Amino acid sequence: MSSSNIYLKLLEMKDAEAILDIKRRNRDFFQPFEPIRDESHFTLEGQENEIANGIQGAKNDQSYFFGIFLKENDELVGRIALTGIARGVFQNAFMGYYIDQKYNGKGYATAAVSLCVEIAFSELNLHRVEASVMPRNLPSVRVLSKAGFRHEGLAKTYLKINGAWEDHNIFAITAE
Repeated sequence: MSSSNIYLKLLEMKDAEAILDIKRRNRDFFQPFEPIRDESHFTLEGQENEIANGIQGAKNDQSYFFGIFLKENDELVGRIALTGIARGVFQNAFMGYYIDQKYNGKGYATAAVSLCVEIAFSELNLHRVEASVMPRNLPSVRVLSKAGFRHEGLAKTYLKINGAWEDHNIFAITAE
């Protein structure tokens, strides 16, 4: 799936080194918005394990991990994932994403979110996609708003981020 400047592709093992590079270079930048991770996460094996879990998740229709690639040179600049997929009467997934700091503010995250929603609805036949964002993460709030997500409420002490239980705004978009 592609947009004017980027495309999404399911992550493969060959992408592990590029993802590791992004994770290492952006460690301090990402940390205020992520769980505290074990040092093994910042190794090639750690990223290969994460991609392997993503590949298995896609086979089981439980999760899909996409790389965000620049069309101009096929550079991997981030990741977006649909996880916790529930079928039956719910038809829901949770979305999470990150973009390399050097590519922030260029519209890539908004384009990736829009493309991922398109995949969720047209290819995966989901009805709803949710994303949660800490209220102080204003750039991510703007991304979701620009991509058509609606604010549904505040979940108090929702996720343990950077060692502390953090409130999160809940956003969602439905197929309608």
